Amino acid sequence: MEKDQKLLWERCLEIIRDNITPQQFAASFAFVKLHSFEEGKLVLSVPSEFVKKLLEDNFLPLMASTFRRVFGNSIKALYYNVEVVRTEQGGKVIEKTDMPLPRLNGKPREDVRKAPDIVTAPQVQDLDSQLIPNYTFDNYLEGESNRLARSVGESIATNPAKTFNPFFVYGPSGCGKTHLINAIGHRIKELHPHKRVLYLSAHLFTVQYTDAVQQNKLNDYIRFYQTIDTLILDDVQELSGKAKTQNTFFHIFNHLHMNGKQIILSADRPPVAIKDIEDRLLTRFKWGMLAEIEKPTQHLRQDILMAKVEKEGLDIPTHILKYIAENVDDSVRDLEGFINSLMAYSVEYNCNINMSLVQKVMPRFVIRENRAVTIDDVKMCVCNYFNLKVSQLDSRARTQKIAFARQIAMYLANTLTDKSHVQIGLHIGNRNHATVIHAIKQIKDMIEVDEEARQTVEELMGTLGASSK
Repeated sequence: MEKDQKLLWERCLEIIRDNITPQQFAASFAFVKLHSFEEGKLVLSVPSEFVKKLLEDNFLPLMASTFRRVFGNSIKALYYNVEVVRTEQGGKVIEKTDMPLPRLNGKPREDVRKAPDIVTAPQVQDLDSQLIPNYTFDNYLEGESNRLARSVGESIATNPAKTFNPFFVYGPSGCGKTHLINAIGHRIKELHPHKRVLYLSAHLFTVQYTDAVQQNKLNDYIRFYQTIDTLILDDVQELSGKAKTQNTFFHIFNHLHMNGKQIILSADRPPVAIKDIEDRLLTRFKWGMLAEIEKPTQHLRQDILMAKVEKEGLDIPTHILKYIAENVDDSVRDLEGFINSLMAYSVEYNCNINMSLVQKVMPRFVIRENRAVTIDDVKMCVCNYFNLKVSQLDSRARTQKIAFARQIAMYLANTLTDKSHVQIGLHIGNRNHATVIHAIKQIKDMIEVDEEARQTVEELMGTLGASSK
């Protein structure tokens, strides 16, 4: 690479570093290198698909302005040279692929904060639906917490305004409401390409309303929304207390409903719990179908984690995913954020994703209660780790796997509880205290010289939420 290009790239990094936090730079641009710049094509080398996605999702506007500023307006397109590094039997396999990204000088999205104007309203094929690209049914995992809402959503997408209208989805933040209503919008566009679909938040609707009033274009604003075939409004609780915006939405709602247009709404609570909303509007919210999405169950959280790990090409043991699913239980966003943080830390520290790393990141996401560990906790944890039944652990079986698991259980019970050797023996297979003492010594000696055994004990302690004494 020419020396001048290296200097230009260093200048880019300086500008970017001044415009983001040190943590953001350390987790992203610190790993990016200039691969080449020829004939207006800028190619960057990144260590993984994760870093590529991080750049694309969060920093593309900053990158575009910086690259044009440094390399000049002659830059035409941006490409990534992705280096996917995997460890296989102690060796490293590096795969490189050129992956084009959207052109830096592509058509920008219109300023959605401005009130839409019926006079300049685009045709169906040109209307920007504002749907979030990745929120589709293909990657919306189903579980007990969302099964009804998903089923209704798919029915609506097949026959808009023919089944449930309006469709009101509610549930706590991060449970998947926004994903679902966007998935319905994408499916409608796919099955009914002639329909005008529009997604936006209630906050943005309010911002547009204010702009329409200031520009004296309120009638055009209303008439634009009356042309929509499927209107998807997210977080309608944001309309609370905004009487004039509510009045405008009331008239839009009435027009769409009377003319057989689909209305899809979401909120963080059911209509009856939303304060400062006109009764006539709340009544209409309940005309069609109310569907609650609850916080995802542990099983669904684990499925979500496994899907994300598979998508990102990561190698994370199942027992670690299970531990994350058990402890990060507030929202899907927290789960995804946790995995993103793990990936960033593993790249930054050049280490595998193991229980030690999980324990390092966990306090940033979860406030854990200090609950005393019991012998039953230890037995269940050990059995899950070694894929055994508790009855096997308590049995007289002396196969190597079961015997080793039993000794580790006794060692952990001694380390993490205040129970005596006699009590531990009684709880684990009705053994005598001498057997427990022998097991503790065996494991102590083993972890001094056996790295694999030491790591096993550390991971089990991490799963139990404890540290070695």
